[in-house]
Amino acid sequence: MNVLNAALSLAMLVASLPEGSAFAGTYPSKPIRLIVPNAPGAASDVRARWIAERLTPGLGQPIVVENRAGAGGTIATEAAAKSTPDGYTVVLVSQGTLALAPYIYARLGYDPIADFAPVTRLSMNPMLLAVNPQVPVDSVADLLRYAREKPGQLNYGSPGSGTPPHMAGELFRSSAKIDVVHVPYKGGAAALMDLVGGRVAYTFEGLVLQLPQVKAGKIKAVAITSARRLALLPDIPTVAESGLPGYEYLAWMGISAPAKTPKEVVSRLNTEIAKILSTSEAREWLAAQGAEPGGDSPEEFAAFIKAEHARWGPIVRETGIKPD
Repeated sequence: MNVLNAALSLAMLVASLPEGSAFAGTYPSKPIRLIVPNAPGAASDVRARWIAERLTPGLGQPIVVENRAGAGGTIATEAAAKSTPDGYTVVLVSQGTLALAPYIYARLGYDPIADFAPVTRLSMNPMLLAVNPQVPVDSVADLLRYAREKPGQLNYGSPGSGTPPHMAGELFRSSAKIDVVHVPYKGGAAALMDLVGGRVAYTFEGLVLQLPQVKAGKIKAVAITSARRLALLPDIPTVAESGLPGYEYLAWMGISAPAKTPKEVVSRLNTEIAKILSTSEAREWLAAQGAEPGGDSPEEFAAFIKAEHARWGPIVRETGIKPD
């Protein structure tokens, strides 16, 4: 009888625990998959692999990065949304997949708010406007003049429709009222390759991808999309100060899990990632890319995503972005 009573008491105790508590106590017990909606070598891929490597010791399990490029990141994001919410699948989310894509794609396979459990923001950063060295421009003002001299003939590359670099490019086009052609690629590395090869005239992209090519002399840095110059690139002016007043664009990325992932698991992931982002190593590594670390709480990140989703709807409609 005592054994039976003890068993019943234990069962009642387990039943009274918050949902996911028992599971969270053993989490993680196997490798975790981090889905990245970009091709290998893209700025987001580099950042995802950096955080994955440093998450492994804290969680005691390897973080396996899985790249799924295409359709502006929506293919990978949909796959993550439909994954089992057990904490063993997380996804790199961004302005592109959660704030822009819902207004660009008529049949999106996920709800950017309801289908995810936000974990934390990883970073926020401006982008670099770079041109092929054969394009005869040295400033934003030069580029605008050149584009107006050749309406419909100048093209720019991006990692795909609805991605942050595409949005930066469309805001540039719309604000300057120039007639240029958008060329979408399956990933930033492919767009950069064609920029180096001269098949596109310019791109907006993260520093982690473009800066090495700038230093090698294969592409030319023209401007930065932040409101202020970066300490990392003090000689590179902002877009606003060099030809297009009022222009500013900042991209962000973070980590989310499928909706209904146990709160204790989300909290564990948040704690470990925030711990990494609070280190001097993280601040210095991100600063070298012109970025700032995140590390906000799941609740703060969720509120931020909702605000971004609401903010970008009117802008996307105004610029008329369509999937390619």
